[in-house]
Formats: sequence, structure tokens, C-alpha cells
Amino acid sequence: MSIAENWAAIRTRVEQACERAGRAASDVTIVAVSKKHPASAVREALAAGATNFGENYAQELVAKRVDLPEVRWHYIGKLQRNKAKLIAGQVALIHAVDTVELAMELAKRRPDQTAVQPILLALSGEASKTGVATATALEAARAIVKVDGVRLDGLMTVPPPAADPEASRPAFEELRALRDRIQDELGHPLPALSMGMSDDFAIAIACGATHVRIGTAIFGQRS
Repeated sequence: MSIAENWAAIRTRVEQACERAGRAASDVTIVAVSKKHPASAVREALAAGATNFGENYAQELVAKRVDLPEVRWHYIGKLQRNKAKLIAGQVALIHAVDTVELAMELAKRRPDQTAVQPILLALSGEASKTGVATATALEAARAIVKVDGVRLDGLMTVPPPAADPEASRPAFEELRALRDRIQDELGHPLPALSMGMSDDFAIAIACGATHVRIGTAIFGQRS
């Protein structure tokens, strides 16, 4: 199937998942994960109707932004503090902020100091990923909301890989419950939950995901 056909199929599946969950399809943003795919593939998905694209590597995103300035970019990978200057103020949302220090660096590195950079706090999940432990998430969130120049919009996680998509449900439910507790404690709205990928996004939507990160099901396997 072509990228356009894949995109149409994903849109339909997301709409169906939203309907089953009693949610509006407009509540869920599909982030087409284009990492390691060429700019030409992004253009195909863009022409098919995709509007939000996710990248995992700072230099790759910088290069693609030059070719595709009209795209609404998301940074979804782990970001090193020394790469913050490449990303701050350049993307719609940074999904995986995992330290207060990174939030502060992003705030400092914004090219337009009058603009606010939306971010998400990444919770530790998959063994190969980093993130904030559940036990310290409230403390981290409390510190981040005090950082001028960034806006904490919610939480993000990547569950451990599993053959059965249902295995991701506990992690998704835990993230939503944690988000609810943190926003109640802080009195700070956290509307975004970034969770769910190609295999388990329907489960994530049922659990309240507002952003699903889908790569393989749209672009195919990366070379």
C-alpha cells in the first residue's frame, strides 16, 4: 500500500477507536513518525492529509525543517541538553522532557524569548527509554511549571514492548491517573497525553490519549 493509502487506513482506525471510546476524532492528534524516512515520504503523507509529524533526532529534524517549513513538527525522542538549541522554539510540542534541567535549557534557548515552548513530561516506561519515575513525577512537574518560557501541557510514556497490544493498557491507565493527580495537586491544566504507537494506539485512545505516535503503519518499515 502507498503512504496515502496507509494514512487513510490509519485515519479510519483512529476514528473508529474514538467512536468506540465515546470520543470525538478531533480530540486525537495523529503524529506521523517520520524518523529515518526521507523528506519525499513526508511530502506524500502531507499531500494525503497528515499535518503533524514527529522526529526523534535533532539534526534530522533540523534538515527536514529546511525542506519542509510548512510542516507542524513534534520532537518525540530523547533530547540531550546540548541539542536543546536546535529544537527550542522550532516545534509545536516536545514530547519527552525528562528532567527539570532540560526544561530550563529549552526555555533559555528559545530564539524568540516572547514565545512559549509547549512540552510534555516523559514518564519512564520501556526499558531502553529514559524518563521520570512515577514516584518523582509530581515533584518534577511542580518544578517545571515554575520555569518561564516553557509550558507543561501533559505527560508522555512508551510502555514495554509486547506481542499483545492489551499489555499496554495498564501503563496507559496509570499515565492518565497520574496526570489527573498531578493537575489536581498543582491546579495546572495538563490536557495532553502522548501514548500509543502503531500496534497499540486503539488501546491508548480508549485510555484517553490525545496524541498517538504512528510511524510504521503509515510509512512502512524503516530501512
